[in-house]
Amino acid sequence: MPLPPWRPLLKAAQQRDSRSPAARWLQLATVSRDGTPRVRTLVSRGWRSDDQLLLFTDARSEKAGDFSHQSCVEVCWLFAKAKQQFRFRGAISTTNPAEDPLLCQHYWATMRDSGRALWAWPDPGADLDPDASFPSELPEQSTPPDHFLVLTLQVSAVDHLDLTHHPHRRRRWLVADQWRERRLNP
Repeated sequence: MPLPPWRPLLKAAQQRDSRSPAARWLQLATVSRDGTPRVRTLVSRGWRSDDQLLLFTDARSEKAGDFSHQSCVEVCWLFAKAKQQFRFRGAISTTNPAEDPLLCQHYWATMRDSGRALWAWPDPGADLDPDASFPSELPEQSTPPDHFLVLTLQVSAVDHLDLTHHPHRRRRWLVADQWRERRLNP
């Protein structure tokens, strides 16, 4: 399948905002086990393929439980300087070191020492232990812990909102055998 038609638009927005650390932050919406919505911010780790967004998370976090309950998610990615918003809908799959040690080690090594350190912290969401260790770095040679999860979002729908025009311009792409575009009211 050729490159999805929305990828060049996303790349242009990323390049416009490339100097901002926030350009890698996106919001992930899930549905929890009790049926209520949850939104949190993650860091984009790039693309595994043309339509598979790559993210990492801690298997001990609530969101990991949300994925096992409901794999359908939506990501909202705003590029403030470029005035572009992308929403990606699809299904999340998870891979841990026991399932694919080489894949996890590869992605583990792509992070900075300070990024890897987060997986050595105590369980996310647990009560704070004032004596707990919160290391600031883990070396590249360290082994990814069992709770390191590689997330792959298989994108099946994309909404793009271009805020640079009046009126704003909105379009949606859905994929079946190929990507199909619809222009929508903003």
